[in-house]
Parts: sequence; structure tokens; C-alpha cells
Amino acid sequence: MTNDFRLVRITSANIDTAIAVKVRPDQERFVSAVVKSLAEAYVYPDVAWPRLILDGDQPVGFLMAFLDIDWNGKGVDFRSGLWRLNVTPEAQGRGVGSFAVASVAAEIRRRGGAKMYVTWEPAEDGPENFYRKLGFELTGEQSDGETVGVLDLTISG
Repeated sequence: MTNDFRLVRITSANIDTAIAVKVRPDQERFVSAVVKSLAEAYVYPDVAWPRLILDGDQPVGFLMAFLDIDWNGKGVDFRSGLWRLNVTPEAQGRGVGSFAVASVAAEIRRRGGAKMYVTWEPAEDGPENFYRKLGFELTGEQSDGETVGVLDLTISG
């Protein structure tokens, strides 16, 4: 593998490749399957931003961002961030996750956003350390039982 990461849109030509992206069995409780994410992207087309992550031509992951969602349903707190991140077992530890976070941050910045949000299930073997190493700070909020983290895009690269 070359670490030549890039994002591609999900199309009829690559949907089966995207759906085939799986995480390790011990990680399945922390992230939904790609097929569920694509169903949600269909239901929420105005806010979902799904992308297949390739290394050269090899699928290594999937991400889905949320863009400008009404966070609390009251029309006053609109947020953008990383909704899903699935990285194949053989690609883990090679920078795919960091690339995914940086890619979503770049898209949020391109759209004029200054903060990026993510949620995770609090668990010793969960993804909190990964997100915290990338600069996400705890907001003190919970969303559907998950911890909410935020990254200030005005000070991070």
C-alpha cells in the first residue's frame, strides 16, 4: 500500500466497494456499517457527506460527515462534523483516520465553518484517544449517550 489517500464520491460504480468496507469485529459496536450510513445519507441528503477512502485504487475506509445540522432541533445551533469513520483492519495505524479527519475539516472550512464536531461511545477501548490526539476537546455534552468532542478549526491545521 502506498499511503496515497484520496476521497471519492459514492456512485453506482463503487457502491459495492464502499459497502464492503468493514472494521475489526471488536470495533463494530462503535461504528455503524457502511450500508446503514448510506441509507442515512439517502434519508438526509442535505446534511450527509459520504465518501469512500482509497489508497491508490485500494479501498481502505469510509467516512460520512454531517454538514450544518440543527443540533438540538431548535434552529439555533447548527453544527458540522464527522458522523462516521470506518477503516479496514489492514489499513488501521497507517494514517487513514487522520486523513479522514483532516479531509472533513477542510470541507467544513471550505464551507465557512470554524468548528468540527464528533461523538463517540465512552469506553476504554473506544476511539476517544484517537480523537483527543487529533486535538478534539470535550464539550461536556452528551448526544444519545455518546461523548461530544469539538475541534477548533481556526487554530488547528
